[in-house]
Amino acid sequence: MNNAYKSDLLLVLVTLLASISWMFSKEAVLQMPPLLFMSIRFFLAGLLLSCVSYKTLGKLAGCAWLHSVRVGLVFGFAMCFWVTGLAKASHVGEAAFLASLGVVMVPIIGRVLFKEAIPPSTWFALPVALIGLGFLSLSEPMDHALKVEMSHILLLASAAFFALYFNMNARVTNIQSFVRENGEGSKASKIPVLALTTIVLATTGVITGIASAILEPWQPTFTNIQAELVGWIVLSATIGTALRFLVQTYAQSLTANSHGVVIMVLEPLWTTLIAMVWFSESMNSSQLIGCLLILLSLVINRLKAITQLMRIR
Repeated sequence: MNNAYKSDLLLVLVTLLASISWMFSKEAVLQMPPLLFMSIRFFLAGLLLSCVSYKTLGKLAGCAWLHSVRVGLVFGFAMCFWVTGLAKASHVGEAAFLASLGVVMVPIIGRVLFKEAIPPSTWFALPVALIGLGFLSLSEPMDHALKVEMSHILLLASAAFFALYFNMNARVTNIQSFVRENGEGSKASKIPVLALTTIVLATTGVITGIASAILEPWQPTFTNIQAELVGWIVLSATIGTALRFLVQTYAQSLTANSHGVVIMVLEPLWTTLIAMVWFSESMNSSQLIGCLLILLSLVINRLKAITQLMRIR
């Protein structure tokens, strides 16, 4: 098996891990404060990844740490909105599609903050995504009255922060920071992705922990800890976060010629299918049309990259 096919298979696994992690998180936030859950989850995941990347972390100069922590701050805010929205959401599949809109927002954030040109595909994807949002804002099919749920607002806010995170993450991985080389001084080098991920996860644990300390009560959770809850936390930290990011980093290091762009866009679809089995969820016609339109907008937004990959194949 060549590296491109191996990368594709591993990214399928990553997408499935990300999708099933939604179930772990939903189960956990039903039993404990959501921000506290995220803090514990990301602290544990960061600790696990540090066991793999500690040598690289030790070589990073202060500027590399600073760049990485900044990315972690943005990701931490994104996760605060995401987990609060998930806790309030009545439908996991719908929540997954709303959060996925961060992909469509990436070029917009890039234009506003970094003066990047917006690809033509984004202008086609945006109206499709907005129409999809409109359908998700409809109540039961018979009355078609618009409704705006708090979970929708929170998840859209998380999508905007995810878009900012994607922009910053792409830039940081290409920044030439100083990395120490076996006692031979420092030289300019790109920040290793695994080290960056470890710092981002740990920073996210700090941000969500601070938010939880300010906004949530901790005592009920710690005075009545259930074995089932511990299980969901451990599964989220190990399988849904540490293992997922470790496999993703390895898969993306194998080759640039993979179908990762297409594969990872399918995360909300996998999440919806798993939620149908896990929580016995179903969709009415408005939700189904809305989610399909959002999925179409994601594909349109990535159409150029998808076409390039197909040509390479």
